[in-house]
Amino acid sequence: MNAELQTGRPPAVKRLQTRAQFQAALGGTTVSKTAHFALHCCAVGVSVPEEAVPVFPVSGIWLGAMVPKRWAKRAVTRNTIKRQVYHLGVEFAPVLKEKAHLIRLRRDFDRKQFVSATSDALKAAVRQELLDLFGQVVGAPPSRRPAPLPESQA
Repeated sequence: MNAELQTGRPPAVKRLQTRAQFQAALGGTTVSKTAHFALHCCAVGVSVPEEAVPVFPVSGIWLGAMVPKRWAKRAVTRNTIKRQVYHLGVEFAPVLKEKAHLIRLRRDFDRKQFVSATSDALKAAVRQELLDLFGQVVGAPPSRRPAPLPESQA
C-alpha cells in the first residue's frame, strides 16, 4: 500500500515461482474459502531453516495460483483459471497486505454444467468465486468500492 501512496500507481504483484515459495504459502494460514477455492497467506520474511536464504527475496505482495490436474483436467481450463487469479490479484493489489498469497483450486467445476473447457460461463463463475474469495478478506475491489462523499456533503 505504501507504493501506491508514494507513486500513485498500484503496487507491483510478484508471482510465486519456486517450490519453497509455494510450500511456505501453503504452510501459512488459510484466510478464506469458497466452494472451489482456498486462499492461503504467509509473511514474506520466511526463510528455509537449513539455509539462511530468505524464501522471498524482496518484501511486497506475492501471488500464486495452484490449479492441480486432479481438479482441472484440461490445460486450457487450468490456464484460464490462473489468468483470472492473476488478473484479479492485480485489481486487489492496492488493498492486499504485503504477504505471500496463494489461491488453490480445491475441487473441480462440474463438467456437466461447464461442458466447454474455457466457456464464458466458466470464466464468469470462476471470476465471481474469486471476487467472493478476495472479498472475504478485503471487501470489494478498489475499482468497485463506492466513492467517498465529498466533505461538504458528509
